[in-house]
Amino acid sequence: MSRRRELEQHRHRLDETREIMSSMQALAFMETRKLADFLDAQRSVVAHIHAVAEDFFSFYPENLPFATDLKQVYLLFGSERGFCGNFNESLVEALEAKQTKNRSSSAWVIATGNKLCAQFEENSPSTTLLEGTSVVEEVENTLMRIVATLSDLQAQNGGISLTILHHDPDQDGVLCTQVLPPFESLRDATPRFSHPPQLNLSAGKFCIELTERYLFSTLHETLYLSLMAENQHRVSHLESAVQQLDEKSAALSLRGNTLRQEEITEEIEVILLSAASLQPPR
Repeated sequence: MSRRRELEQHRHRLDETREIMSSMQALAFMETRKLADFLDAQRSVVAHIHAVAEDFFSFYPENLPFATDLKQVYLLFGSERGFCGNFNESLVEALEAKQTKNRSSSAWVIATGNKLCAQFEENSPSTTLLEGTSVVEEVENTLMRIVATLSDLQAQNGGISLTILHHDPDQDGVLCTQVLPPFESLRDATPRFSHPPQLNLSAGKFCIELTERYLFSTLHETLYLSLMAENQHRVSHLESAVQQLDEKSAALSLRGNTLRQEEITEEIEVILLSAASLQPPR
């Protein structure tokens, strides 16, 4: 009897855990639905800025900076919460591979997300650890912390080269996106129109403001992409975990039924033996 009760208690605990994980899975799925609208809108903004930049630099290519001796900075978008598989570990592996390939072991690293930050040394002199984003409403706060850190590094080093390592919901693996220096692919852009764009600012001032808007919008988009990919990882990971819990619960239920049948058989045998002992002798 005690063995069957232990199995029942274990199965009950598994069922409770299964309900919690199902709720977490539902919340992660709801977050992906909410992020889809934000991501579509931000993609449109970035595409529009890129189109404006292509038009501008095709007529004013001299405004693209030729910066040298830039401080290499790697920005990693990790997760604030767990249950998303190897989401953070793959970012660290991609960073190590990138540093080895570029021989940039002295580069500065900015890591966002508590689960990712746990993979780094807290007091490392070349690493900044920032709180990440759990839901879409927290994106703005995370973005402000990143921008403040980049501004400090820019002021200290005179110029930085920024590469973002992040997950994309539409692609496998970790993507490496170079954000600064900006618009390097437009250095040899050919004009699509016969006349240059009409500017209300000087070309140099317009270039500065365009670069700031591009950096802010690209960081925004990449944060949305990373958060979407994180929640997709979480949905998939929790779905697998829930399925395993269901299988274990079914196995325990079957084992419990088997033990119950054995107990009933033993009880019947005891009743028969008792009945036989009560019969008078012939």
